[in-house]
Amino acid sequence: MAELDWHAERSDLTELVPLDRSPENGIDLVAVRAYRQARVRAEMALRNIDAVILSDPVNIRYATGTRNMQVFSMRNAASRYLLLTADRSILFEFTGCLHLADGFETVDEVRPARTASFVAAGPHIAERERDWAAGMADLIIELASPEATVGLERLNAGAAIALAAHGFQIVDAQEPVEMARAIKSDEEMKCVIASLRATEIGVGKLRDAIRPGLTEVELWSIMHQSIIAQNGDYVETRLLNAGARTNPWFQEAGDTVIGPDELIALDTDVVGCHGYYADFSRTFHSGPGRPTDKQRTLYKTAYEQLHHNMAILRPGMSFRDYAEAAWDIPEIFHANRYYLSAHGCGMTGEYPYLYHRGDFPDAGYDGEILPGMTLCVESYIGAEGGKEGVKLEQQVLITETGVELLSRFPFEEDLLR
Repeated sequence: MAELDWHAERSDLTELVPLDRSPENGIDLVAVRAYRQARVRAEMALRNIDAVILSDPVNIRYATGTRNMQVFSMRNAASRYLLLTADRSILFEFTGCLHLADGFETVDEVRPARTASFVAAGPHIAERERDWAAGMADLIIELASPEATVGLERLNAGAAIALAAHGFQIVDAQEPVEMARAIKSDEEMKCVIASLRATEIGVGKLRDAIRPGLTEVELWSIMHQSIIAQNGDYVETRLLNAGARTNPWFQEAGDTVIGPDELIALDTDVVGCHGYYADFSRTFHSGPGRPTDKQRTLYKTAYEQLHHNMAILRPGMSFRDYAEAAWDIPEIFHANRYYLSAHGCGMTGEYPYLYHRGDFPDAGYDGEILPGMTLCVESYIGAEGGKEGVKLEQQVLITETGVELLSRFPFEEDLLR
């Protein structure tokens, strides 16, 4: 397939080749799990939250390391859920799946879940919700207190209302969990790197397969197959498009046929090895000719924005100060700007969101960029009504002294000339 490989002579891809191996090598997953669970408990304690009930499968995985049909569980809340207190961790697992938590030191007990949803209970939903709440209330009283403050997430309204009727103070569990997830340990970063390296291999295979005549979904599936074959989990989006469908952004891959000499934009959005998010964006050229001046201008402009905003990041910087120092988006590209300047990244996209200066007064909030945060710096450059656009993104780690680049996939030299 040499005729499909526009990059066969490149020397900057060699370090990706030996990384196609089991990502578990050298990672102490017991230490990773212990760190993460301790982070959640510490953030709960800071907010005087006695118990949290987690139903988001990503957050259950963060707090315990257990996973089960993650996408199914997202869609069928709460088919499995976790009760976490200061000293107990009880996983309520989906029917027939209790054995999946065997051997996890982060789970003290596994019980069968009692799904309080209309799908599961039909016209008996209100009764099911009351029964669910009564059983959970007894457990919380036993493990915490009758006046416990309980953090909830993603439960249907009836279940939450029924639980509150037992006298607990109900709060949102998002804040302690998001704040916990925001700071990564050194061992946790090994999981992040493993996911990125596997994803870079998949993107390399996708790029090597680019040719006019493929559909967008045919091309996108090449990356997807590689990710799954390397024991990644799933891809959250289908953000690959070509030609006119690169502008505006967020048009997911379809059956559009890739034409000659078009731009092809990709955002990985991969929940990969160990459940960690590998999130970087690249834009390619379909060949067989060379990029046009307009295509190169779009690419170089996005590259400039990306690298300016990476360069200003530093530990201790406030979100507001970052917004003030961030790259000025030219007016011609402002309407189609990416909705964020940067965002946190862990097991998914997460806290914090860093906004553009112009959007900060309405959408932004302040906070502090801290060592241990992994951030994805974003750029989309495409004029309103323009023919094409360019999406670029890099994943970085905030260190004690600055920024460490995590995503190593190369940029396109033909588009930077």
